[in-house]
Amino acid sequence: MEKEFSHLDQDGKVKMVDVSEKEVTQRTARAVGEIKMEPETLMMIKEGNIKKGAVIETARIAGITGAKKTSDLIPMCHPLLLSSIKVDFKLDFEDKIKIEAEVKNSGQTGVEMEALTAVNLAALTIYDMAKAVDKSMEIGKIKLIYKAGGKSGIYEREE
Repeated sequence: MEKEFSHLDQDGKVKMVDVSEKEVTQRTARAVGEIKMEPETLMMIKEGNIKKGAVIETARIAGITGAKKTSDLIPMCHPLLLSSIKVDFKLDFEDKIKIEAEVKNSGQTGVEMEALTAVNLAALTIYDMAKAVDKSMEIGKIKLIYKAGGKSGIYEREE
């Protein structure tokens, strides 16, 4: 089955996809990722001992802001009116923080990129706020785990 790139015209020039004829549907996307660090760094974050301030709440704000600004960061993303953005963190590990973002809207194009951007920006913010004590942190395993809405319907990653 041959797939074509929707962001290229017949001459191979980059274009924004025309979504004007698409049906407006409820759209949801969830993405996850993680940031690994030294156990001591995670303990400092949990205890609120990072000098730059409240790491997790600042990362949550960064993730929300990142989702809202996705079209400013990624050239072919449509500016979207988002109806909900949630960014959550799991800190019950020895050496990592897991991040999950969920984004919703009613529109003509999906919100996968917004969810992925939220996870990335949250992880980068954690790195920025804790880099003074741990430059070895690693950001990774960022992926879409769920999307619903639109012509392609539901996608759920099998783990």
